[in-house]
Amino acid sequence: MATSLNAMPPKLAPKPGTVKVVRAQYNYTAQQPDELTFHEGEVMYVFDQLTDPNWWKARCGNRTGLIPSNYVETHTEEIDLPMHEAARRGNLNFLKECLQQGVSPTALDKAHNTPLHWACHAGHVECVHELLPVSGKAINYQNKLGDTPLHSAASRGHVEIVSLLLNTSVPANAHLTNAMNETPLDLASNPLVKKVLEEHLLCLKGRRLSSQASYEPKEYGSDDDSE
Repeated sequence: MATSLNAMPPKLAPKPGTVKVVRAQYNYTAQQPDELTFHEGEVMYVFDQLTDPNWWKARCGNRTGLIPSNYVETHTEEIDLPMHEAARRGNLNFLKECLQQGVSPTALDKAHNTPLHWACHAGHVECVHELLPVSGKAINYQNKLGDTPLHSAASRGHVEIVSLLLNTSVPANAHLTNAMNETPLDLASNPLVKKVLEEHLLCLKGRRLSSQASYEPKEYGSDDDSE
């Protein structure tokens, strides 16, 4: 069967974890409830270009809706790691939108940082709250320097985040050392961060000692075992 030379090639699905960033070239006033109103120069994040090539699903500020593609289709670029960008900047709304669109919350950047690393480094508490339930064991992932998100939060003096990491359902491991053989406590300069970490480590030690003390092995050669 002959193929038309003018036929458009099929559109490829965007790469996982990729969001297209567009800048409006003109003003547009929404004509329908599911459309977005925007102004020339505004930046929008496009999550769906495939359902309808003429109307893209995008976010502008705190609003999500459809935008006419011919108003913004020039001067576009892609953010390969939008979740990292959102976590680094503390853009909670964009971060939530990324999660809703299936962007991986545990992807790694070139330095092997997860989005949680960046949220902890920058001190964005609300982003950390949002990422913890979906991070799982990645809470203890070590980047190329060996730092975990707890190392990042401790070194930057973010007390509330350190406490969150230690008290979540899958708590951070405060014993892990980085490439310089430093624990989060070694990196902590904020007295309050040090106190939180020290109390946590003492609590862990107490639990371990209590567990050992409760175990009483049966002695060999006792009267009960003899014939």
